[in-house]
Formats: sequence, structure tokens, C-alpha cells
Amino acid sequence: MIEINQIKFDENGLVPAIVQDAVSKEVLTLAYMNEDSLKKSLETKETWFYSRSRQELWHKGATSGNTQTIAAMAYDCDADAILVQVEPQGPACHTGAYSCFNEMILGSEKGVKKHDRFAILGQLEQVIAQREAEMPEGAYTTYLFEKGVDKILKKVGEEASEVIIAAKNRNHEELKWEAADLLYHLLVLLREQRLPLDDVLQVLEQRHSKKNEE
Repeated sequence: MIEINQIKFDENGLVPAIVQDAVSKEVLTLAYMNEDSLKKSLETKETWFYSRSRQELWHKGATSGNTQTIAAMAYDCDADAILVQVEPQGPACHTGAYSCFNEMILGSEKGVKKHDRFAILGQLEQVIAQREAEMPEGAYTTYLFEKGVDKILKKVGEEASEVIIAAKNRNHEELKWEAADLLYHLLVLLREQRLPLDDVLQVLEQRHSKKNEE
């Protein structure tokens, strides 16, 4: 639990606040808080920051509507930086982008490591989160979010049925495509429900650990 009297504000009375999507784990932006904005963030459960250029408090999304509902907050071991996990209601960046961190300096896109065979799932989860935030016109993911949970559930059901049919026909080529479609639509559903893929993987880990203990 954050205790304001333990936070080490700098000589200007500020502390950096790293804002992270609570579901996709994507880092959205880096901003600054003073004591007043931190108090308002804790009280309202929405992000408030201090603008160093305007020298005033600002409520994220007050003008754009792209507010950030706070899911959790923590401070680091030195108590001189804050991590704010949020559920974003739209893009985090003033440019209209999902995240402010879009320009790569080193590494592959999104930092995905080629040796990680499941890295694409994390990357796809981030892309889906980006689509929901930015809602680009013409994107299929945008269409699903616009139609809502009933449409998404229908697609999950349809793709699950097609996986069953492909498996019953023992058609590996068809099965791999239908399984990919099912995984994609399942990730869209998890995003709509605000359930991180990490939570699902944690259940699998718990079941595996319990089985090994038996």
C-alpha cells in the first residue's frame, strides 16, 4: 500500500510515475507526480500528474476522455519512483498512439526475443490492446470491439466449432489455421473482459505444480 510520507520526492517535489497497462503489461507513458497529484490519484482512482511545463496539476483524459482507471500502484525499493497499473480508456499518448514508447533504439519490435516460441502471444495481446485504445478504422479488431462482447463470444464459439471439425477430419493444415483463429479471438475476449493472459497462464502453472505435488 502506498504511504505518501514514504515517497522520496526530488528537490522540485516530484516523483516519476511509470504508467503500465494492467492487462497487457505494456508501458504506456512516463509522467511526474507531486504530493497533491498523488493524493488525487489515490482518492479518485484515476491518474493525475504534475505538468513541469505548465507547472500545474492535470487529470489524464479530462479533455480527451482517455482517462486511466488505476488498478494498482506501487513504489520501488528506493521509494523514488512509482509504478501505476491502469485500465486505459483510449490512447495514452497525445499523438493518439496507444503508448508513448513507439520508437525503437535497440532490439526487435516490442522487444520480442526470437528464441521465445510463445513470444507472439504476448505481442498479439499488446497489439489487441493497442487496437482497442486507438480503434483504427477498417481494422477487424476494431470491428469486434465496436460490436461488443456478444459478437466476440459468437466468434469464439464459431472458431471453437471449426477447430473441432478440422480435428475430426484429421486435417492438420486446416486445424492449425482454425486453432490460430481461436487463439486470436480468445485473446480479444480476454481483453474485453480485462483479464490478463498472465492470469490464465498462472492457473496453468498452479495446476501443474499441484499435479507434481500429488
